[in-house]
Amino acid sequence: MIKAAKFSIGQVVRHRIFSFRGVIFDVDPEFGNSEEWYQAIPESVRPRKDQPFYHLYAENEDSVYEAYVSEQNLLIDDTAVPLRHPSIAVAFQRSAAGTYKPVNLATH
Repeated sequence: MIKAAKFSIGQVVRHRIFSFRGVIFDVDPEFGNSEEWYQAIPESVRPRKDQPFYHLYAENEDSVYEAYVSEQNLLIDDTAVPLRHPSIAVAFQRSAAGTYKPVNLATH
């Protein structure tokens, strides 16, 4: 059974365990990455495949990158601190309230 996504495109989230945050730019209803990628995650923290996975324009203190994160490992980020990933400025428009609205929504 496919679970409805808890988070949506444009929402700012942070990782539950690791120190990074980002804006969601796409959602897979269940795991959609390679088995090799999945097996590279230590078994003790490996998420279930039967949940939504999110594509993020992510950042930590040192860098910006794209991340693929399970729903169980995400929390809402309510800091309202602007994100600096360069792709965000192309794909989203930030409101005065700090929310991100897709400019040209194209998903797979």
